[in-house]
Amino acid sequence: MSTTPTWHERLLGGFKKTSDRLVGNLAGLGGARLDDDTLDEVEEALIASDLGPDTAGKIRTRLAEGTFERNMEELGIRLVVAEEVEKTLARVATPIEVTAFPRPQVILVIGVNGSGKTTTIAKLAHLLMEQDYGVMLAAGDTFRAAAIGQLRTWAERVGVPIVTGPEGGDAAGVVWDAVKKATETGIDVLIVDTAGRLQNKRELMDELAKIRRVLGRINPASPHDVVLVLDATTGQNALSQIEVFKEVAGVTGLVMTKLDGTARGGVLVAAAEKYGLPIHAIGVGEGMTDLRPFDANEVARIIAGVDQGVRK
Repeated sequence: MSTTPTWHERLLGGFKKTSDRLVGNLAGLGGARLDDDTLDEVEEALIASDLGPDTAGKIRTRLAEGTFERNMEELGIRLVVAEEVEKTLARVATPIEVTAFPRPQVILVIGVNGSGKTTTIAKLAHLLMEQDYGVMLAAGDTFRAAAIGQLRTWAERVGVPIVTGPEGGDAAGVVWDAVKKATETGIDVLIVDTAGRLQNKRELMDELAKIRRVLGRINPASPHDVVLVLDATTGQNALSQIEVFKEVAGVTGLVMTKLDGTARGGVLVAAAEKYGLPIHAIGVGEGMTDLRPFDANEVARIIAGVDQGVRK
């Protein structure tokens, strides 16, 4: 008889490659005297694990303070890693809160094509429905017929209404219609898909600006959230995407997907350290419930390989 894995078990599986990589990079450094050369090796190992230079530098500083045994075992180093990673993640682990009044709360979802944006929208809708919110989707990526069709399919699976327009149609017009319908039907949250092409930043910026103007005419406070979906498998490239989308879309929060498919999940920490943007949820699988807000302590210990369930 099979049982559904708990969220903790899914995290263990999802971050296994990342944890294995970090532990492997630190292998052999335990038990050595923590002199400058060894500390340099530890710092390089952490950067190689995609934690980012800032976090790696903080961990090196902690280890160099002299409050630890000078022949600290490898597990001790990883415990320090877990503590510092937790501090970084605790500042940004922030679920989306539905507080908008009047309703609906408008969430613009942005991200490059292939980042998992469409499935993330569906999973986010499911998560909000579990909290008893009424949710509607808007197919604002009118540039691709496939995007409209995919979002419609997901809306049917999740069981939420969707507002669409024709391929090549005016995205802002779709959003206008969706807000009107959401208002009329008492919807709590409207999640808007947007175009993900970055080949022409100016065109994308103009389209998003038009959507914002339309929303502002209906409710000056909207959009209430601008959520960037990042694919963890792209590693450090995810950081450059944050940079670009902050410029073109005014990102207010992040969702990181596909952590189960990569050994580069340390980029979650690097993104948190470098940008300090709220990270609303992380994705560690294909299932509808595999996107969730996260506990900083739990994720930090798993990444560092000190969680009881990671290693014997």
